[in-house]
Amino acid sequence: MPRTASELSPRLSFPDGVLVVDKPAGPTSHDIVAVARRMTGVKKVGHTGTLDPLASGVLPLVLGRATRLAQFLSGAEKEYDADIELGASTTTYDRAGTLVVRGQPRAVSSVTDRDVEDTVASLRGVLLQQPPAFSAKKIDGDRAYDLARKNADLQLEAVAVTAHLLEVVAWTGTRLRVRLICSAGFYVRSLAHEIGERLGTGAHLAGLIRTRSGDFTLDGAVSIADLDRNPAAIADRVVRLEALLPAFPALRLTAEGIALAGKGNFVTSRHLEGAPDLPETGRVRLIHPDGHLVAVAVPKAVGGRRVLHPGVVLE
Repeated sequence: MPRTASELSPRLSFPDGVLVVDKPAGPTSHDIVAVARRMTGVKKVGHTGTLDPLASGVLPLVLGRATRLAQFLSGAEKEYDADIELGASTTTYDRAGTLVVRGQPRAVSSVTDRDVEDTVASLRGVLLQQPPAFSAKKIDGDRAYDLARKNADLQLEAVAVTAHLLEVVAWTGTRLRVRLICSAGFYVRSLAHEIGERLGTGAHLAGLIRTRSGDFTLDGAVSIADLDRNPAAIADRVVRLEALLPAFPALRLTAEGIALAGKGNFVTSRHLEGAPDLPETGRVRLIHPDGHLVAVAVPKAVGGRRVLHPGVVLE
């Protein structure tokens, strides 16, 4: 049984920020959040994008005030290594499901390299993807997987997603491995199922490793076992608030600007060091002179002038 942070050290304090965990296959993302909450002693812990139980790899956990930034982190692109088993479809589109037999599927032995390459190529770019029936999608307030377990007739709406990169890594026997870089909301299980449908063989997801989520990679990830053994060292691995969202431009506040932004009030150019021109679109980080993140703001036009509205305040 993992020890809690208080049992390990009453002085141990985890900073607000992102802790990148290398999730093992088996537990749910919610399970990992619960374990991290117990072991760090941090009350507010969340994640930035669910990994299915059979999947492993990068699971960024937001700690403390970083939970307020999860909305910006969850939309980041993801990168995966996926193992797809050709020859059999399942109800869940992965190896945890029940085999589905429809008609006479094509023999995998008749599939050529060209068939595989052409099928994979046809799924690159923007496509309308049908989410699995066994998913966390909501239908009239109910989770799709709960309805699917009751054998309800589900009609999940197709969603536009993007495969920025999709390539064959290896194909041996009935096992196909692909590398994928995709938009948020992409179901790799649905990709595996669709490959099987287009080849005519049927297919399901046999294994999945998420190697990247936005700026976070496996290289910077820690295991739950590492967290249990040496929490003090792991606390030093937390990506602090000021290092998050590097794609958002940073503007440094004046003393007056700090007081305004900290209360969620509009900030103008004169409340920023150097009085820079304000952007017309996008989001910006509002930074304290000492370097810490005060707020994330969006530009607005108010009364004929351009201002910044601190939509998320971290003070």
